Amino acid sequence: MTVLVDPLRRYEHVPFTVKDWCHMAVDGSFEELHAFAAALGIPRSRFQGDHYDLVPWIRERAVTLGAVEVETSELLVRMAGPRGDRARRRTAARSS
Repeated sequence: MTVLVDPLRRYEHVPFTVKDWCHMAVDGSFEELHAFAAALGIPRSRFQGDHYDLVPWIRERAVTLGAVEVETSELLVRMAGPRGDRARRRTAARSS
């Protein structure tokens, strides 16, 4: 299993104090992703179906604990779940 994080992105339009965050996903089992999130102190209720959102200081901790930094396009293709399945189908269709 590899835990993946993409680059921080700014979301100016959101009504939150923190406007920069990234995504943390896994290319293996969601249970392993949940365990990694728990080690970061992230409650399971923050799981968004196939990923967790991370603020900058938690992203930094995730990388320190072994999360692999990848571009968003790679995260999408490698991530488990329906969104990853769709990204892999799109990539395969473009290749053929």
